[in-house]
Amino acid sequence: MKQKYLVLVLFSLIIASSVTSLSSYRATEQIVESDLNQALTQTLAQQQSDVITQDTIRTFNSHLQIAELRGKATIAVDAKGRQFKAYARCSQATIFSLSDQRPTAILWTITLMWAAFCFYRHRQHTEQMAGIMQYGGLSYAETESTFYNTQGQPIKLTPMQQQLMEMFFSSSNHQLTKTEICDALWPKKPDASETLYTLIRRIKPIIEQNSTLKIESDRGKAYRLTSN
Repeated sequence: MKQKYLVLVLFSLIIASSVTSLSSYRATEQIVESDLNQALTQTLAQQQSDVITQDTIRTFNSHLQIAELRGKATIAVDAKGRQFKAYARCSQATIFSLSDQRPTAILWTITLMWAAFCFYRHRQHTEQMAGIMQYGGLSYAETESTFYNTQGQPIKLTPMQQQLMEMFFSSSNHQLTKTEICDALWPKKPDASETLYTLIRRIKPIIEQNSTLKIESDRGKAYRLTSN
């Protein structure tokens, strides 16, 4: 799987985990509000006075169905409308602890595992690319001394063909003079022109079949590796 797809899946998992957590929190908020309202309604039905006393608080807490809210919720009086209103005094952390975060925990566990996998693949990819040169769909792995085609398959080359291609890849402009090639491949041979011509003729179809590269001759004095 390509790096961008790994990252896309990671972000999707993060979003899914966050949305799941927030949805559970919001749902718990509504449950808490509903419990406060029903407790207040029952308390008002039992109390005729607008004065809040310790008995009112005890009655209110006794009607709360969520045990964790008892002692953490209070009743306040609206001075303008002379109406009772219930307010939750519990913190966001309390509501969060009341919410069902098990699905979120599972998702976050998967997310962390996927993040670790992404990091491993990225590191592996970086290490692999560190010693790889690419040009025209052709890749050269220095650590393996191997050329790969556009499909990632190794290309079989003779020792001379291998050395010639390494010279082309090492050259900044992918160009070599006839003298440079002959001196490197046949240092003891007085005239290696015919041997060089044969080498170029045989390696051309191999390179063209496995990449978008071509070996072009500059009037027989130099050879250049060009990409279409």
